[in-house]
Amino acid sequence: MAKLNEATFDSLNPVNSEVVGTFPIHSAEDVYAAVTLASDAAARWADLGHNRRRKILLAYSRLILSEIDSLAEKVTLETGKPHSDAKLEITLSAHHIAWAARNAEHVLRTAHRSPGALMANMSATVQRVPLGVVGVIGPWNYPVFTPMGSIAYALAAGNTVVFKPSEYTPGVGVALAELFEHVAGSSEYFQVVTGFAETGAALCASGVRKLAFTGSTATAKKVAAICAQTLTPIIAECGGKDPVIVARDADIARAADATVWSAFSNAGQTCIGAERVYVDENIADVFTEKVIALAKTIHPGNPETAQYGPATMPSQLKIIKSHISDAIEKGGIPVVGGTQSVGDRFVEPVILLQVPEDSTAVTEETFGPTLVINRVPDMETAIQLSNASRYGLGASVWSRRQGRWIASQLQCGMVSINSVISFAAVASVPFGGNKDSGYGRIHGPEGLLEFTYPRSVVRAKFQLPLPITSFRRTSKVDSLVVKILSVLRGRLS
Repeated sequence: MAKLNEATFDSLNPVNSEVVGTFPIHSAEDVYAAVTLASDAAARWADLGHNRRRKILLAYSRLILSEIDSLAEKVTLETGKPHSDAKLEITLSAHHIAWAARNAEHVLRTAHRSPGALMANMSATVQRVPLGVVGVIGPWNYPVFTPMGSIAYALAAGNTVVFKPSEYTPGVGVALAELFEHVAGSSEYFQVVTGFAETGAALCASGVRKLAFTGSTATAKKVAAICAQTLTPIIAECGGKDPVIVARDADIARAADATVWSAFSNAGQTCIGAERVYVDENIADVFTEKVIALAKTIHPGNPETAQYGPATMPSQLKIIKSHISDAIEKGGIPVVGGTQSVGDRFVEPVILLQVPEDSTAVTEETFGPTLVINRVPDMETAIQLSNASRYGLGASVWSRRQGRWIASQLQCGMVSINSVISFAAVASVPFGGNKDSGYGRIHGPEGLLEFTYPRSVVRAKFQLPLPITSFRRTSKVDSLVVKILSVLRGRLS
């Protein structure tokens, strides 16, 4: 979008600090101009109807896949993650775009409701109406997949979007908007504003009809406070401290392999990644041995050769080290790595055993390649400890016979049974958390509904002889209405 001032900032490669690109620092005036433009275009985008929007979004999904190598290169340069991981993220994003495009019309169709016996002369319907302009503030750890869960679903529901990507991944955000402009023929429907916290704050206060935010719980509270001043509703997808529960009847080898990937892929910078494990004491030794053996084969480094890259946000290194230190000081046992594993850019895998539940390594989101493994006497204890967290985003359960029961007891928004993170790849199910992990949902029918509001339309098909909504209503009519409702008690509503 056009910019009113000349301030810029550089996007840096976290592997070597080389400049990837230079981008404008959009001011509040710039942001307001973008939202005004999007607001003016909202009616045109909505008027295209589901069929035309579906064609544009499906073309967008295909274009992203055809440009996957160049887009993945941008992701790798700005995040440091391996090219393969970037391509997986982009592929899943394209899948979600296509799902939203194909299912929006069905999910958002007008619903007919029963008017009830007392109002039998009425036709009652509920319409789903686009909000107008949706603001999206995205993260840097999955700069395509995560924001696209809001962007694609908001567009499919008939809204225009103004997107503020993380200051660590502005190039990815700009590329996403440019690809959409190519298939939509206009830059007004999906715009990008770049900058720092002030740019994001301006988007919160800009008059968007809803704001979708992904980031830390602390920042989400600040975003919610700004949005509250204008009663702008938000979707908050915040941090997690996701548990892995391994029962006695689990497939231990698969559980260990999947847990290691969940904990260490993307340098542990995954909100739904494994951070703590509660394993049945009867199999804890075997499970832990397998996890340790696998972890020792994994190392960070250059994304062209290593399994994972650097800490994208340098300030996170201090937090990772402090959590490891706290765990050890409180009696935790490091069996892979330790505080020495935290370097200037990269963090080697760290596994800690017998960590007290009051350690920050258990209570706070580490967002690094660390894993706590604690043994438990039974699944009831595993469930209780899992739920003791102030977070409630995702979880993974490993059991041949008890998986569904354990999952049903967990206070979180998403659970994978005998798998990890699989719910993120299933476009038809909602994604979101509980407690300090946020509220609202993206993905699935719920994700489409989030970006509309319900409008009830009740139409009189004919007039009843009872003058209920009239000053001509008599006490006899009142008595009759009471009698009818007393008899029906909602049965024919």
